[in-house]
This record gives sequence, structure tokens and C-alpha cells, in this order.
Amino acid sequence: MNQEIIEDVKNACKVMQAGGVILYPTDTVWGIGCDATNADAVKRVYEIKQREDSKAMLVLVDSAVKVDFYVQDVPEVAWDLIELAEKPLTIIYDGARNLAPNLLSEDGSVGIRVTKEVFSHRLCQQFRKAVVSTSANVSGEPGAANFDEISDEIKSKVDYIVKYRQDDLSRPRPSSIIKLSKGGVIKIIRE
Repeated sequence: MNQEIIEDVKNACKVMQAGGVILYPTDTVWGIGCDATNADAVKRVYEIKQREDSKAMLVLVDSAVKVDFYVQDVPEVAWDLIELAEKPLTIIYDGARNLAPNLLSEDGSVGIRVTKEVFSHRLCQQFRKAVVSTSANVSGEPGAANFDEISDEIKSKVDYIVKYRQDDLSRPRPSSIIKLSKGGVIKIIRE
């Protein structure tokens, strides 16, 4: 593991532990993140995005095992979906728990993605809690596929900007999104 990544992860974790907000590369686009269990930090992310908090945000975790901690009753099919996914997959689960209440949908559901990308995986692993992941843009404006596309307004409002992958100009795609309801009912929201 590259020393730059280790330092970046350490700094980002320190900021989130103190209730701060970070700007970081994920397994899809650049994201705004914070401790997903800290309601005040989550509120700041909504303010930065100029977005109503009735619109839920998803969280990243580093392993499928952690999904169990944040969801009351994980449908069996979820484990196969996570294991077999070839590209980033966000699954919306009913019955979220152990997360900031203002992060959840009105129906109590939450979107969770198990990240395999080097930086965000290490970040979640070291932070030991779910990390909010929402696109680095003001609500209603296009998401930032790479660092250069993030507005100065967003950059100026976060507490820490990760250095890793700032020069990466690739065009990652958003994740697939599936809603999993009780009884294993699957609804595809975005392929």
C-alpha cells in the first residue's frame, strides 16, 4: 500500500472522527463523505449540497459482513448480489439501523454499497464505520466524474480533500442501484 494513500486515509479518518466532512474518490465518482452515524456531520453534507434532507444518501462499507450491522433483516439474495456484482452495486435495504436518522429515506431504508476500490475500501476499513457517499456537486447540477469537475464552491466547504487520484481523468460510471424489499423482492432502479 502506497504511503500517500496511508497518509490520506489517516487524515480523512481523523477529520471524520471529529465530525468533519471530506471530499474523496470512490469506486464510482468523487464523493462528499462523513461519518454515517453522526447526524450533525450528515446535516452539513446536505447543507454543502444545498439539498433537502428528505432525500436520502447512500453509505459505503468495506465488507458484506458490515451490511448486517446497518440493516435489521438482510434478505438472503443480497449476499449473492454483492458477491456476484462485477461493477459497483448499491443495494437499498428496508429497516436501516445504527446510522444517523437524517441519512435514511422517509420509509427507513438506506442504500449501502460494498466498495472494492483501493482508497474508499481502505478508508471504510480503517474508519470502522459506514461512510456517507454522495456525489460531489450541488444538488441538481451534474456529478463530478473526476476531481477537475468539482466546483470550487464544494471544495471550499469541506474540511479535508483527499490527494489520491486528483489527477485521474477517467470517466467512472455511477453504480447500479437495486431496491431489495422484504421477501427478496428486487426492483432495479438504475442499471
